[in-house]
Amino acid sequence: MAKKKTKTKRKTSKKKKAQNHALLRFATKWLFVIGLWGGIILAGLFAWYAQELPDITKGASFERKRAIIVKAADGTVVARYGEIVGNKVTTQDLPPHLIQAVLATEDRRFYHHPGLDPLGLARAIFVNITKGRVAQGGSTITQQLAKNLFLSQERTLKRKIQEAMLAFWLEYELSKDEILSAYLNRVYLGSGVYGVDAAAKLYFKAPIEELSLREAATLAGLLKAPSRYSPLRNPGLSKQRTDVVLNAMVDAGYITEEQAKGNGGNPPKPAQKPTDALADRYFTDWIVDSLDELIGTPEEDLIIETTLNPKIQRYAQDSIASAIEQNGEASKVSQGAMIVLRPNGAVVALIGGRNYSQSQFNRATQATRTPGSSFKPIVYLTALEHGWDSQDLIIDEPITTGRYRPKNFGHKYLGEVTLEAALTYSLNTVSFQLTKELGPEAVIDTAQRMGITSKLEPNLSLALGSNGVTLMEMASVYSTISNGGLRTHPYGITKIMSKDTGELYYERPRNRGMKRVVASHNIQNLTSMMSSVIEFGTGRGANIGLPAAGKTGTSDDSRDALFMGFTRELVGVVWLGNDDNSPMKRVTGGSFPAQIWASVMRRAAGQYPPFNRHDYLPASGFEEMIGNLFFRSERDRELHQQTRHNIRADIREGNKRSLKESARYNN
Repeated sequence: MAKKKTKTKRKTSKKKKAQNHALLRFATKWLFVIGLWGGIILAGLFAWYAQELPDITKGASFERKRAIIVKAADGTVVARYGEIVGNKVTTQDLPPHLIQAVLATEDRRFYHHPGLDPLGLARAIFVNITKGRVAQGGSTITQQLAKNLFLSQERTLKRKIQEAMLAFWLEYELSKDEILSAYLNRVYLGSGVYGVDAAAKLYFKAPIEELSLREAATLAGLLKAPSRYSPLRNPGLSKQRTDVVLNAMVDAGYITEEQAKGNGGNPPKPAQKPTDALADRYFTDWIVDSLDELIGTPEEDLIIETTLNPKIQRYAQDSIASAIEQNGEASKVSQGAMIVLRPNGAVVALIGGRNYSQSQFNRATQATRTPGSSFKPIVYLTALEHGWDSQDLIIDEPITTGRYRPKNFGHKYLGEVTLEAALTYSLNTVSFQLTKELGPEAVIDTAQRMGITSKLEPNLSLALGSNGVTLMEMASVYSTISNGGLRTHPYGITKIMSKDTGELYYERPRNRGMKRVVASHNIQNLTSMMSSVIEFGTGRGANIGLPAAGKTGTSDDSRDALFMGFTRELVGVVWLGNDDNSPMKRVTGGSFPAQIWASVMRRAAGQYPPFNRHDYLPASGFEEMIGNLFFRSERDRELHQQTRHNIRADIREGNKRSLKESARYNN
């Protein structure tokens, strides 16, 4: 019996083996067939796209002199980028640690692959899948050079296939050192410079061969994102990126951990730039940084036409410089920023700091600071949307419950007041009560609809503007209020064209439609309340004798002081403070910021016609915009005038001192 069972098992085993072999042969056959047809199709695709390669490679130029010319709205040239031309260098001219830094971060197998790196590509795909986003690229240096030399920035299968074929072609035509030299001579490294030699001169005022290990790592770090990691504009981020490069060099075996740490410490000191176009460079840097969103990285000479108004830009520069020069030492204020824009979002002036030659960090677009009470109009608008009226009464009294208990200055409380009076005198407890009743989430929703993109924490301190946001975000909010509730996206570029051929790459529609995000009647109520701020309240220093509305803002210990407001023509937002976040001395939004705003708006008055909202509304929204932004119906106007009469009466009857103190310190 045992022998029979053994024979049966052997037969079964042989049968299974035969079946497995047959299945394997079948699978191998069809895999071969599928692979053959796949190869034929792929070869045909490559052949089809390869037809264009001879024409593409005819124009190969390994010397790149790209330039960007930025023009103001009046046609004058305000900045030129790409004028710094470095010497052509070879790998023999470069310090070894610069080459090692580039290879460690960009293409470690450069000297071992034929133009494409399957291992690097597989690794990049694996990292991107595990992280759920594009965290790592798989392009080799040869591929990047092929793209920069011959191809556009479009992201298509055709371009990727041609890029791969051109990479093989470059590897055939050139040596590895020639490819690397060409790449390093052409690569964009921020601030309008191309090539490592020009970058060394700009950032470190040193010949390329004299760069230290850390300086070389800083240049290599720029390859990932030139503007973001610029040591001139973001020294903190630049240092972080440099440390990443040094660690990559350690991981690749080029340097030791001791060498990497020995070159640590402070980020390299940025070289001083000439003071020409001091104020304009903040604006033009912002413009050049936004190119990638519109047309990709520029690969040829460009002319960019913008919304900049040189006169208003000069007014803003002079006003900020004068205020800090006259009051900076006594008031302990060292920095300022301002944005002036049309109600449709067209930025006509942008000052990102006191002195561009000393600091290229743009405090108007990059710094996140506490807006203080300049955030309160968002709270009051939320209340209006939830049924409150500007003439509704609310009690201004001490907060006695809960963990967070904001106070008015000097424990001064006015008792029963209207919402309009509460905003006029920037009463902290009223803003707190409204936020508590409405819920922080409702206030955040309003803020996001109006242009705030920074993360806002859903807590009650939001009522006093405790979250950090950029000045540009607040400019978007106030321009949305100024135009009657149409969401604006601040912009500065109107047209981009080729300098050589005149080909138009981008043109902004003249009357680009804007989306309504707030009902016009709520905006009209809020605007009337904000005009009272300038006429009677914390913003009296901004009164220029023209219809205007605005709000002051001062953060804890006077670390930030702001004034934001608008006329029928323009919107302006101003910030004063210190880069190290140290307190100023008795500087509030109603003092120097309001004075700067008034100076600029007074001088800029009359340069633009009153904003016409109908030009930016879809036809279906015309009827919604009946009435003037600064005036309401006859009945509402009478109520408004009565409220103002009551405010005057309060002042005459003995509250003058309390109101003045509230106006000064609760803003």
